[in-house]
Amino acid sequence: MNVVVCVKQIPDPAAPQSLDAAHRLDRAGKLILDEADTFGVEVALRLVESAGEGQVSLVSMGDASDVTGIRSALAMGATRATVVSDPVLRGADALTTAKVLAAVIARETPDLVLAATESSDGYTGTLPVQLAQLLDLPALTFATSVAIDGDTVVVHRQTESGYDEVAAQLPAVVTVTAGVVVPRYATFKGIMAAKSRTIEVVSVADLDLDASALDPRQDVVSVEDAVAKDAGEKYVDEGDGAARIVAFLERIKILSGSTS
Repeated sequence: MNVVVCVKQIPDPAAPQSLDAAHRLDRAGKLILDEADTFGVEVALRLVESAGEGQVSLVSMGDASDVTGIRSALAMGATRATVVSDPVLRGADALTTAKVLAAVIARETPDLVLAATESSDGYTGTLPVQLAQLLDLPALTFATSVAIDGDTVVVHRQTESGYDEVAAQLPAVVTVTAGVVVPRYATFKGIMAAKSRTIEVVSVADLDLDASALDPRQDVVSVEDAVAKDAGEKYVDEGDGAARIVAFLERIKILSGSTS
């Protein structure tokens, strides 16, 4: 069972955030593994352990000068990692990122590809399905559980009335929701082992990709502060509170007509 997990290093959310000269998120400080990706790593490790054989590989794109976040995923038990780092990819949009990651994953020929539903610093939620399309694989999204049955992957997707059970032939791309499992803590043995595990850093040229076809297609021309919201109105209920609420709901068209 060979599983590839898409992971991302992001600026530490606990630190003050800022934008660089190009109006992009400043990534010059400490980078950590996106917490959303720890769930995918944990699911992958459990699937390989259940199968009794295989490996968990990580793929990522971004600055490779600091790979502390990648090392933390290796310390959990992942076998190795590949990071695509190239100046031409600065400011890459979701589709460009998907093209790059697809090129890496295609070299791995995995049984399963796992990803978070979205990154904590981007929130587009589009990359996993773009990746599946580029790899010509089925996409199963928002999984709250993942199981392998022979050559089939079966997931549960949460709904308002319970869950849907969705299955697809392997290989496939699956996105897992936060909280699907409890990620394991890295042990001292795992932390020491992670120091010797391979992190391969590759460029666009190493992947035989045409750099001219990877135009980031994303340019932030200006940034403005969000308009401050006015404070809400406050009323002291003197017996007419219910009528005021109904009138307000009618005004914003939640209710129509008189309820009396």
